[in-house]
Amino acid sequence: MGAEPVETGAWQRSGDLVFRQYYLGCLSQASYLIGDRGSGRAVVVDPQRDIALYLADARAEGLTIERVLETHVHADFLSGHLELAAATRSPISYGDAARVEFPIEPLADGQVLSLGSVSLEVLHTPGHTPESICLVVRDEPGAAPWGVLTGDTLFIGDVGRPDLLGGAGWSAEELGRALYRSTRRRLLTLPDATRVFPAHGAGSACGKNLSTETSSTIGEQRRTNYALAPMDEDTFVAAVTEGQSVAPMYFAHASQRNREARPMLDETSPVPALSLPQADELIRSGATLLDTRDAADFAAGHLHGSVNVGLGGRFAEMVGQVVPAGTDLVLVGDPGTAVEARNRLARIGFDRVRGELDGGIAGVPPERLRPAGRITATELADLTERPQVVDVRGPGEVAGTGLVPGAVAIPLPALVARLGELDPTAPTVVYCAGGYRSSIAASLLRARGFARVDDLIGGFGAWADRTRPVATSSTAPEVVADGAGA
Repeated sequence: MGAEPVETGAWQRSGDLVFRQYYLGCLSQASYLIGDRGSGRAVVVDPQRDIALYLADARAEGLTIERVLETHVHADFLSGHLELAAATRSPISYGDAARVEFPIEPLADGQVLSLGSVSLEVLHTPGHTPESICLVVRDEPGAAPWGVLTGDTLFIGDVGRPDLLGGAGWSAEELGRALYRSTRRRLLTLPDATRVFPAHGAGSACGKNLSTETSSTIGEQRRTNYALAPMDEDTFVAAVTEGQSVAPMYFAHASQRNREARPMLDETSPVPALSLPQADELIRSGATLLDTRDAADFAAGHLHGSVNVGLGGRFAEMVGQVVPAGTDLVLVGDPGTAVEARNRLARIGFDRVRGELDGGIAGVPPERLRPAGRITATELADLTERPQVVDVRGPGEVAGTGLVPGAVAIPLPALVARLGELDPTAPTVVYCAGGYRSSIAASLLRARGFARVDDLIGGFGAWADRTRPVATSSTAPEVVADGAGA
């Protein structure tokens, strides 16, 4: 497993129930290990692709993982169902409306999976996707629900968006109406004390109002979640479909790969070392050079054509917003980080890492290195000739704070599709909130042949210090919705 931390909630215990949540912050993704300590039997729900943590925890608790459960076909990450099923010799189960290209044991609405005293009841809850299910956990036979794993049907503060990809001939409106019925007729009939454990939290593009909290109760959501407030079906559909972000471009790729009998990840295998001539040849053949160092190190010197996505942020998601799926990748980064980068890319289905530059930037002749332009807010304000300024923040950020006067708002996930709206010959300044996304965007523009691109140091926060003018989004160029980001 890579070095990116996975927040593991404390083991929760009730009777024979043992329960643990794993929260992967860089993808805002939650997965679960549920077991019965009396029988020693366990399941994992919605696993991330690198699976060592589940195996280690099950072993430490004396549990045997006997089934891998998916609440739906995910689009925002590549699930570890194949890897975990192979490692544990367990079946994979989805709701029986799922259509995938590998063997599964489908689950019917109302079916109960017994682990001993602990059981999981399947609720078919279409809406986010046609095949979505929720899992009601009981800690002893006949007991009131202890908790419910809601997948992407119900989040803390939101519900799963019905307009993300659609599928199986369902329109966004039809899925929205199904989601209304699923929340009202299935989830809101559970007792208020039922604990709620969703598949995602704040930052995910699977909803628009997700909380930073990773669990709640049905009663709390009934009182505080805008999407569960009393309203008719038409009002609900309008409320949950308006203002949604554009899905990052890797979502369609991840969704398709999650349906396939694809190759599995070996998270411990080394990344091949490449000489500079070998890397050059791969790049000439169409590979992208992905520089995973932080923005300041990248700016000090990088290879021409590099795209800079720092490993310290929402790395895989950001790569998936600016690099097309299926692209061969050559990594250049700090020593000892290649396996982490490879594994994190694998979490969104980017499996074409061809190798890492041996020795990193330190082994590159100085004449091959180029600096990246950076500019302060004061320098930008003092320019006598205004450059082309691009704001790559999300529409909510722009609406809430305004933007640099004259800037065009093109959210990062839309940048590749909207490159034609920018003049590659004009001096360009790119900014975001603090600098992470703008370094990515600026490096992308340079790699696409833009003549002069500067990254605004400190982002919009540095500009908006009350000494410089700020334009409102209503007077700015068109703002197009983006995907969730950092």
